[in-house]
Amino acid sequence: MRCFTVLGPSQTGKSTLVEKLGALEGAPKKSVSPYGLNLTEFTFGKETWCALDTPGGNEAVAHAQDALMASDACILCVSPVPEEAVLAAPYLRVIEASGTPCIVFVNRIDEPRGRIRDVIASLQGYCSHSLVLRQIPIREGDKIVGTCDLISERAWRYREGQTSALIAIPESEREREHEARAELLEHLSEFDDWLLEELIEDREPPSDAVFAISSRVLRENKIIPVLLGAASHSNGMLRLMKALRHEAPPVDALRKRLAASNSTPENALAAVGFHAYHRQNIGKTVLVRALKEGLKQGALLGGGRLGPVQDPGTGRPTASGTAAPGDVFSTVKSDHLPVPSLLTVDAAMAAPEWTTPPTPMLERILVPESERDETKLSETLAKLVETDRGLKVAQEEGTGAQLVSVQGPVHLRDLCKTLAEVFHVNVTDRMPSPVYRETISKPADVHYRHRKQTGGAGQFADVKLSVHPNGRGEGFSFGETVKGGAVPRNYIPAVEAGSREAMERGPLGLPVIDVGVMLTDGQHHSVDSSEFAFRAAAKMGVRQALSEASAVLMQPVFRIEIHIPSVYSGNLVPIVSAFKGQVLGFDRDDNTKGWDVFRAMIPGSSLDELGRALRSATQGIGSFSKTFDHFEELYGKEADAIVTAQAAHAH
Repeated sequence: MRCFTVLGPSQTGKSTLVEKLGALEGAPKKSVSPYGLNLTEFTFGKETWCALDTPGGNEAVAHAQDALMASDACILCVSPVPEEAVLAAPYLRVIEASGTPCIVFVNRIDEPRGRIRDVIASLQGYCSHSLVLRQIPIREGDKIVGTCDLISERAWRYREGQTSALIAIPESEREREHEARAELLEHLSEFDDWLLEELIEDREPPSDAVFAISSRVLRENKIIPVLLGAASHSNGMLRLMKALRHEAPPVDALRKRLAASNSTPENALAAVGFHAYHRQNIGKTVLVRALKEGLKQGALLGGGRLGPVQDPGTGRPTASGTAAPGDVFSTVKSDHLPVPSLLTVDAAMAAPEWTTPPTPMLERILVPESERDETKLSETLAKLVETDRGLKVAQEEGTGAQLVSVQGPVHLRDLCKTLAEVFHVNVTDRMPSPVYRETISKPADVHYRHRKQTGGAGQFADVKLSVHPNGRGEGFSFGETVKGGAVPRNYIPAVEAGSREAMERGPLGLPVIDVGVMLTDGQHHSVDSSEFAFRAAAKMGVRQALSEASAVLMQPVFRIEIHIPSVYSGNLVPIVSAFKGQVLGFDRDDNTKGWDVFRAMIPGSSLDELGRALRSATQGIGSFSKTFDHFEELYGKEADAIVTAQAAHAH
């Protein structure tokens, strides 16, 4: 079996493209994952093919990355509108990072929306590989009615619902065809000395030789050829499928590429686990592509026994019960197989670094509708994290509630749907509680005596404490200047412990940071003093001092890195400023052509709004990662409102 991924922005016709390719020589078999990944098996040219149709939208980029791990090649489906080329930028980034041979297919060319050369030029701004036209459009007025192949120099006229008709190259297109063919040959000659010599000597190379060079160059991932068509009318489908058949590399090349990605011996790689999902009453289903012989139920794979080898579409055991190299199959009762992963007989190894999904930008608390589902929710989320690396799960500070970090609102909706339909856990979501702290703005001295007499031994401890602000980020500190044994040495650790306890909740009802406590004097009683008494005295004394030391609200500030196509960088300065952030600057992204890395500081309370604004300003393409940097003072009406809300919540 040969396997390819179809990926690209939403609304570019990916699913229609796969449907038409699958129907070229018969009835395709389709299966669907709850995460939107569709598998279509079909026959073409006496070979079995598997097309992995990945969901569009940047929240699903992680699934496209994982599919590329199992693919010999990929088709990037793009819009014919030059201004929409930026929407393909995240996919070009992923394709180039993965090293997957790629064909760009400009779809929907029946809609006259711009010049093809402008589409290619716009895409080239986000691609380090040369994008090379293999066809040019034949136009009649504003309408594209066919294409001219630049290698065979044959022209084809589209026919609705039928294969295209061979025609002579129209006179109106001959000059453009010669010009475009010369560009194609020039690009190919960069990777072939013979062709370079032919061009220098002004000799016309034969078409079959150029086809062979083009095939080799794609297999070696040197350039990205560009083909044209309109999948909804079946235009260009046969040419695209022939290109895949003759030019996409075999499964051996995939095994070599994956082995090189983590320095694994090539002959040790047995399979790749690239997708998984949970089904009601069945459990975890893993999609696997075999890379060598011998995979069948009970065989060792990934350090455990492989479950049944099943047809991904029907879930029934395959006819042979064995997967040949290149075959894609599903399996259950193989929970030991992580996804995505590279699998040898003895171990499941981490997927290549390029499969790391974008950092989740949206955080929400999931609240089960039934209290009895609280434990079940925690266990279920742990399972879902295993099958969706774009999902992160933690516990909210203070409440212990389930905090999920997701790629965006669509990802959140799909997560809640899976919880309800597969695991019968209905949830609502809410914003996480903001994380604030408090400190003091001036020193305060306190003398506190703890005395209790309740029959038998009493409690006595007397402490004099000086409480003062520390520098930002210095945290809590404790010291003592006691002389003459006023407080015995063995009680001083108890004073420190009590002081620390007082920091758990200050006058504003929040944890206290960046405060120092100094024990300056005190008294003890030979019978009634104890560690407990001195601990209680210190705790109450420090609390009293904090209330006298002018409490100040502190808000968290995060350092953020925003990854965006360069065309959007100018939009970010007003966005960051609107959220009371500080712009630190931006640089070109050294690893990705056409992208910038924009850095800023922004208050934690603005992160959710930043995610929304960023999605809106960049058509969903921009993403950011955050790192806590420091706490800073917050004053005014905003601070007053937060303190009031905190007090209400405490009661």
